[in-house]
Amino acid sequence: MSRLAHPLIAVNGLLIEGERPRLELGLRYADAILKAGGVPLAIPPVGGPGDAERALALADGLLLTGGDDFTTERLGLGPTHAAAVRTPVGKQDWDFCLARGALASGLPVLGICYGMQVLGLCEGAGLHQHLPADRPGARDHTGGARHAVLVLPRSKLAGLLGVEGLEVISRHHQALSRVAPPWRVAATDDEGSIEAIERARHPFAVGVQWHPELAYEGSPNDGLFRGLVGAAALRAAGRETPSGALERT
Repeated sequence: MSRLAHPLIAVNGLLIEGERPRLELGLRYADAILKAGGVPLAIPPVGGPGDAERALALADGLLLTGGDDFTTERLGLGPTHAAAVRTPVGKQDWDFCLARGALASGLPVLGICYGMQVLGLCEGAGLHQHLPADRPGARDHTGGARHAVLVLPRSKLAGLLGVEGLEVISRHHQALSRVAPPWRVAATDDEGSIEAIERARHPFAVGVQWHPELAYEGSPNDGLFRGLVGAAALRAAGRETPSGALERT
């Protein structure tokens, strides 16, 4: 099977702690990548920055999936909110290694919910730790809430989705409060909350706060996964050696 036609997309997942720690990955993420033409490759949160770098070197793209909340002290964002369901510290550190590696190397990356927040926080974004308390009067975005999203014209996201707005499914109580360059906001809800971000000067770095993998088949959300896989295929083509074999690092 050609890597050019079916690029490898590394996917993180949840770390379930306990007597037998394990990786848990929602199959909807993997299925969305497969339907877009990619091959999903689950990567467990074990090791340090060097291990993350080696894992990314095998991939043509990266999907950062949804997850729990941040231990914000580790990010210089003050005390962790009492309502937080903390991501295990080792996984949080691993996910930031993955995100920083993808951004530094130009690896195509799509962040979903927690994954979007990781991308933004890597480069100076702010965080609402608990909604709607941090934005009194705003709607609740937990439990599969459905609401409208407004896509910014002329954004990369607008090209991927092919629409100016859509209804999305949300499952979060944390959200980015602002972004820092080279990131820019690509979509908001009707209350002004940040719903999508994209990075300038990168082949493909996009984050969405909602869960596109939960959308119906044929939804505009499919464009997010096609965009990731398409960018990954271009990267795979760039790694092709003169002999026609894919270069491995």
